[in-house]
Amino acid sequence: MIVVAGEALIDLVPQGTGALAQLKPALGGGPYNTAVALGRLGSATAFCSRASTDAFGEALLDGLRRAGVDVSGVQRGDEPTTLAVATVGADGSAAYSFYVDGTADRLFTAPADLPAATRAVSFGTCSLVLEPGASAYEKLMRTAAARGVFTALDPNIRAGLIPDADAYRARFRSWLPSVSLLKLSVEDARWLGGSPREWLAAGPAAVVVTHGGDGLTAFTRDGAEHSVPGEKADVVDTIGAGDTVNAALLHGLAARDALSPEGLAALGASGWTRLLRFAARAAAVTCSRAGAEPPYVREVGAP
Repeated sequence: MIVVAGEALIDLVPQGTGALAQLKPALGGGPYNTAVALGRLGSATAFCSRASTDAFGEALLDGLRRAGVDVSGVQRGDEPTTLAVATVGADGSAAYSFYVDGTADRLFTAPADLPAATRAVSFGTCSLVLEPGASAYEKLMRTAAARGVFTALDPNIRAGLIPDADAYRARFRSWLPSVSLLKLSVEDARWLGGSPREWLAAGPAAVVVTHGGDGLTAFTRDGAEHSVPGEKADVVDTIGAGDTVNAALLHGLAARDALSPEGLAALGASGWTRLLRFAARAAAVTCSRAGAEPPYVREVGAP
């Protein structure tokens, strides 16, 4: 089982142009999208979070259930669901503003144990920024890594939520010894500073950098770089594309029994190329339709 830890929220997506365009609610949040994508691809998946008991919270859990994701470990609270207002650019790229004060997912507490079948835990996005939940997710990351569980991190930077950029950058670097696989966009990489080689030296067994429509590159500890171009798509928007890449990487590694530093090292050039192409293919499907709608396994085939 792959456990995805982090927030579930509602994206309010504009249906036209201008500040007063009609907004359509959509299920979202980086970890949430990753969990849904994993479930649709056929991976045994569980979601680890705290969700509201309001109508939005119920809808979020229903979406996970429809994707086959285990929600038995999701904590509940009567605080409201986090809202993210999306702005979609002419090229389909999305930017966000957030309504997060007093919301349910910020009050997450680290569970005593992960499910017995856990092979990997994925972390990222707002959940690692907003306290007090951020410290609880950080505790879970460090505990899982100390127990030898494969950990994946997608920081998915939302700069508007980060009050002290330098403090967050330092905190990010402190996580790296507990991270097996670091996946981030080229924009995230620029904002964080440093380089894949520096991050590899701090802990991860591999770093995957996404370049939007230009593809993906994996950097590994042996000094190798493996790149693939992006898959062609008629882009509607890019909402959820990076989360789909994250899920596709984890799904593909699980299929190869490679959810370990040793497994990553053994992939070689051909293994990395196939894995990255699968991730690019999955992301292209997500970009071809509105909102975070990752593909089903029948749409992308085996990794």
